Amino acid sequence: MSALFSAQPLAEGSTHAHTGAWVTSVIRARIAEGQLLPGAKLSELALSEALGVSRNTLREAFTVLDHELIITRIPNRGVFVASPGVAGVKEIYGVRRMIEPAAVLWGKQLNVAALADVVVDARAALADGDIAAMADANQRFHEELVRATGSERLQELMTRVLAQMRLVFHAMSDAPDFHSHYVELNGTLVTLLQDNKREEAAHALRIYLDRAEAELLEHLEQEN
Repeated sequence: MSALFSAQPLAEGSTHAHTGAWVTSVIRARIAEGQLLPGAKLSELALSEALGVSRNTLREAFTVLDHELIITRIPNRGVFVASPGVAGVKEIYGVRRMIEPAAVLWGKQLNVAALADVVVDARAALADGDIAAMADANQRFHEELVRATGSERLQELMTRVLAQMRLVFHAMSDAPDFHSHYVELNGTLVTLLQDNKREEAAHALRIYLDRAEAELLEHLEQEN
């Protein structure tokens, strides 16, 4: 686990509150990047040593992440990376439907070239049959969409949502087509945005999100 948390400890003089926020962001980012998988146990001792913070500070971070539904505390067993179910998927996509189409429609800092670069990477991953890389590219694509808003608060919210999405995507590891057909759907969005067809792109994205949610829910319901 230490290798996953090789980030440098905060410089001396940082406040306790800032340290807690930093620890929260580091753990959240590792989950969003797919380095910590659903069900993984998070050791207080190992994490506090790896990050160079006290166990009390780590517990503060766990409290925040627990409220974000990214981790789960199980009495007498410990802290684990969460495994979102049906209710979690519905909540995630409810948030995404509110934020992402609006970013496409009105975002003043929309970087279409950056989105196109992500699609290039995704197509390369598709050609290689690399499911993990396709999932990575998809995460980056949607993160870039929300960056168009120029809002730090919305970007922070999207980071939380993407961390939850990564946990959901893990449930689809046995369904490679789930990731592959979204490569070209992202490509279609880029084409529309390159032609400055924002309204059409926002509409296409809403349909896209509805489809993804339906696929995930069907898969989860079949597993239960």
